[in-house]
Amino acid sequence: MLKIFLVEDEMIMREGIKNNIDWEKENFSFVGDAADGELAYPLIIQKKPDILITDIKMPFMDGLELSRLVKAELPDIKIIILSGYDEFDYAKEAIDIGIAEYLLKPVTSAKLIETLHRVGNMILEQREKNAVKGGVDAEMMFFRKLVSGSMSVSLLLKEGRELGIELAASEYNLLLLQLFLGTDVDESHNRIEKIRQGFLQLKETCPNVEIADRGREEFWFLLKGTQEHPLSVLEQDITAVLQKLVQDENETQYFGVLGKRTERLGDLSVCYEEANRRFAHRFLKERNRIYHADESAGPAIDLGSLNLSQTDRKALEQFLSTGLKGDAESFIDEYFDKAGGKNIQSILFRQYVVMDIYIITINFSQKMGYKKQELAALYGDEQEFMKVFTSVEDTKAYLKKLLETAIDLREKALPGKYDTVIKQAQEYIEEHYNQYDISLNTVAASVNLSPNHFSAIFSQELGETFIEYLTRVRMERAKELLRTTSKKSTEIAYEVGYKDAHYFGSLFKKTQNCTPKEYRAH
Repeated sequence: MLKIFLVEDEMIMREGIKNNIDWEKENFSFVGDAADGELAYPLIIQKKPDILITDIKMPFMDGLELSRLVKAELPDIKIIILSGYDEFDYAKEAIDIGIAEYLLKPVTSAKLIETLHRVGNMILEQREKNAVKGGVDAEMMFFRKLVSGSMSVSLLLKEGRELGIELAASEYNLLLLQLFLGTDVDESHNRIEKIRQGFLQLKETCPNVEIADRGREEFWFLLKGTQEHPLSVLEQDITAVLQKLVQDENETQYFGVLGKRTERLGDLSVCYEEANRRFAHRFLKERNRIYHADESAGPAIDLGSLNLSQTDRKALEQFLSTGLKGDAESFIDEYFDKAGGKNIQSILFRQYVVMDIYIITINFSQKMGYKKQELAALYGDEQEFMKVFTSVEDTKAYLKKLLETAIDLREKALPGKYDTVIKQAQEYIEEHYNQYDISLNTVAASVNLSPNHFSAIFSQELGETFIEYLTRVRMERAKELLRTTSKKSTEIAYEVGYKDAHYFGSLFKKTQNCTPKEYRAH
């Protein structure tokens, strides 16, 4: 059942709503009530209701201020406002906060029940969408078990059925696929969504294909061959779909590897290992092709002059940007093969390749914000890596470690990707903290993020919630005014963004461990 919490200062109306509705019959659970926002807030945070019903005009803390506080802590909660005030400003502010419904008093039980069911359906629909996403994650976990060889066939069949995946087939194969979507972030997002839809349509028309989204534009396909749909036909169908999708989306490329067919479900781990070895070459090989795991790599390229092509350098930069640590060894092997496999026995050639990769890697890491001096300590300097040229194995081992370290640094740098967003939000708060209608929603809109997303990254980056940060900014300004002016607490409350001087005083004492008067006296 969805949980309901009611905040209403008029006792008769509060008791009427509480007692005149058969909550269980309407499939709701009434979990609490309070007479004003200040009393309600800690109870709401504790009980975490799904729907909050609140009046606007209340003593100590009004419904809009309460809604802002609650939304900051419980972004998914749905709020229904009850008010005898039909002025436009109230409705507009309610919309800015993200209120689900705005009802004018007097409101009948029938009208309130109708509204509760409408809002409840919104919550259930969103949860269903979230469950679908959770199902996608579950499918990916199942695929990992499928290719790891760590689970018995009987357990695989059982877990597959629980996820709606029927594994019984006469033969199996895997397709590992990487998409390359170009550099425009917005366009890339649109392309990947269209391609995902294309894959879903393929799955609907062909039940013998299972698809898992690994993230980073990487997909795994499980192909299940039967007499009616042999693997040879499935492989051709998927190739045709990919060609059509790429043809429709400019700048989109793909790289795919088919494993070796097997009649045994338990041998998919071997199929995966062979396909994955070839898949590690996706940053170096020709794109818009489906390769086979047992396909010959082709003759090595003899560069003669020892010049690495621009294509190879771009492949290295792309691997540093999106590659995985586990693929570093295969990438290095392929990089040497493309540069000229026969030359690898030459110390001079190995020196050239290592220096080239070293410089590109240093430049890449510097762009991520690291200093050259600290990188030299991690990667080694030119003098230190001269000793790795004594053997091919030492050279490759050094380069593998070099790329793995660069990828580790890349991942560590990612948490700072929201620095600009946080800075813009802080500047907006600094400029608007004294406005009583500033809210999580308005600040999120100023940095072009959804309230939920903004709330999550704000807390993650700063270690405090939005409302805690805003309160701290307001309290610091209030203390400054108390120290430097003779203004009354009521005036200061308004100047720092609080309409209710009593609430300001309570909050000041709670956060500063003294009243405004006591603070000024010190």
